[in-house]
This record gives sequence, structure tokens and C-alpha cells, in this order.
Amino acid sequence: MENEKYLFVVSGAAGTGKDSVVSALRKAHPEIEKTVSATTRSPPPRGAGRGRLLLPHQGAVPAAHQSDEVVEHNFFNGNYYGTLKEEVNKRLNAGKLVVMVIDVHGAANIRRMYPGATTIFLLPPSTQELERRLRGRGTETEESIRERLEIARNELAQQDKFTLKLVNDEVDACAARLYDVICQRAGLTR
Repeated sequence: MENEKYLFVVSGAAGTGKDSVVSALRKAHPEIEKTVSATTRSPPPRGAGRGRLLLPHQGAVPAAHQSDEVVEHNFFNGNYYGTLKEEVNKRLNAGKLVVMVIDVHGAANIRRMYPGATTIFLLPPSTQELERRLRGRGTETEESIRERLEIARNELAQQDKFTLKLVNDEVDACAARLYDVICQRAGLTR
């Protein structure tokens, strides 16, 4: 696809601040669009969780993934979550800058389907800081934290497969560096 240079994937281990950095980026640059994910989860009451496309049944995401209609997906807590290819393509075809926040495995699929996309691996300043961030959430058990840290070590080992790496030492500064990368890779002037 001609406009693949407008697709940016932000990935990294849990606790690296992917969502925080992309939120700061989009707050400063609302013209950058984020894809809408799809899920098989039942809709929450009163529209909480808006911004997700609802899929009719559990088989919808795996079937769509096998036919390349889904660019990435995960199974979590009994439901599938993923990004539909049409959601990405309609934005790229309109010449929009698109950022996706996805896991390391989903990023591999994006590299296969959109070889012109830029994949960015977000790193913590240190593994000690990563552990501090995970513990600081206060939402996980000790066992869960140990599991996440082991997964993080495996994900950190994948960083050289990405176009480039950014260290998230401070959210706004990292978001500014990400914007510089987007401008450079998309051929935009600042």
C-alpha cells in the first residue's frame, strides 16, 4: 500500500508506558489517529468502553485473522480483542497519520502485512524502573508481577526486530521524540 509510511506501531513490554506516551502524543497532535479495536466482549453498561467495535461471536476474530482481515489480535479474559484491517486501511487511504499501540506479537504481523510501516519499541529507562512501574500500579498480585516481568524479559529480547527504539524516561519528552520520528519517517515538515 502506497501510504504505509503513515502507519506507526508503538510496542514494548507492559510497564513501558506505551499508552501514556501515545496519549500525550495525540493530545499535542490530535491530527494523528489511533485505530479502533474490535472485541467479542459484551458491551458494558451505559456506553463505558465506547470506541470499540463489537464482533458477533468468539469465532469472528480467529476467522478474520486467518483471512488477513484482522491485522493483530489477542485473547484475554475470555474475549478476543483485535484491529480490523479495514480500520487501518481507511485511515491510510485518506492520507491520515495512524498510530497503533499493540503487543510485540501483533507488531510482527503488522511488519508482515505493512512492510512500509514504522515499528517503534518503547523501552523503560532500566529493568529496575520497569519493575517499579509494574509494582506501582497496585493492581497486581506478586505472582502476576513475576509473570509480567518474565514476559517483559521475553518481549525486550525482541526489540532489535523493530525499526527503532525509544526510551520512555519521561512521558512528554518521549512523546515529543515520537512525533519527531513520525515527521521524519512520513516526510512531514515540523
